Amino acid sequence: MKKTQNITLSLPRDLLQKIKHIAIDKQTSISGLLTKALEEIVKKEDIYEKAKTHHLTILNNNYELGTKGNPDWSRDDLYER
Repeated sequence: MKKTQNITLSLPRDLLQKIKHIAIDKQTSISGLLTKALEEIVKKEDIYEKAKTHHLTILNNNYELGTKGNPDWSRDDLYER
């Protein structure tokens, strides 16, 4: 079982009432709802960071495109006008 730590959270009363009803409908606690929501935020952040690192690695590898830095085409060649 994961170790937990209590925190104090201040919420507007009307929001708290709505959250209580949602928790009851989902047969869980407010703590359970918040834990799940926060875990999803952390998971999305982790996925984003992994993708960012992966793509920055690709960009930093300076892949050779066969032009040796001097393309033999111009911008106008790429786009028909």
